[in-house]
Amino acid sequence: MASKLSVALPYRLVSQCPQFGSRIPQRLSILQKSHHRQPFSTTNRMPAVAAPEIDFSTLKLDPPNPAHARIVPASPSYFTARPQFTDNLLSLQNLLRKYLTLPTVEPGLAPRVAWKTVTQYRLLVGEPVRSAKYTLVLRILKRLNQIHPQLMPPDLHEAMQIYKRDVDPYSNVPNPGVIDEFGRSYGIGRRKSSSAKVYLVQGSGEVLINGKSINNVFGRIHDRESALWALKATGRIDKYNVWALVSGGGTTGQAEAITLGAAKALMVHEPALKPALRRGEFCVGIMG
Repeated sequence: MASKLSVALPYRLVSQCPQFGSRIPQRLSILQKSHHRQPFSTTNRMPAVAAPEIDFSTLKLDPPNPAHARIVPASPSYFTARPQFTDNLLSLQNLLRKYLTLPTVEPGLAPRVAWKTVTQYRLLVGEPVRSAKYTLVLRILKRLNQIHPQLMPPDLHEAMQIYKRDVDPYSNVPNPGVIDEFGRSYGIGRRKSSSAKVYLVQGSGEVLINGKSINNVFGRIHDRESALWALKATGRIDKYNVWALVSGGGTTGQAEAITLGAAKALMVHEPALKPALRRGEFCVGIMG
């Protein structure tokens, strides 16, 4: 009975029974001996000794060996994937922080600038810059371009020149329209393969296209509304007479060519209508 209990009972219970003291396993005795270790102490028996002070006046060093010299890059972005682009971006960010407090103008009143495309910029720096990365550069350039032109610092103006196109399309100013001795102005509109020359004169709203009424030329209501959309969008449909010469293309292209020519002729009479004409559906791309 005793031998069966000593095997079945845990080591903890067997050690507490005096009659089973001779049957305590050897494993338990080893665990009890492990508790008699020396206490842990953080103090050292040997005191710490500081190193002697170095006298640099008597220290002799060998002259530097040029063979062991390492070339230091001029740019901190040398080890990046696109060092030239990174330098340009950091330079623009520094300029933006430097001139952030200068007065600005509204985005619509800022000078129009044709910035380099991402393809042109890649050829300039010789690096495969992504379009998303170049967008960051354009965003900073547009913000810097909003600084008041009279307060533009010279260094900022010079730094922005490298990002401008060689040929500025916005510098081509069209010749101003004139009103002849009969009170007429004209504008030329093109759409697809259609071309129209539209004359505009103050009147009661009569419309003649190639010597015919608009109802005889355009059978669809949509084409008739498209042809006169510039006048309708500005509320001038009953204040001017329209005489148009149109050729080429289909009826849809001819109607849209007429509305572009009418918008240009209307700007000669009333230049203040330019914002309203730019907001028109068919007049967005005619004004610079």
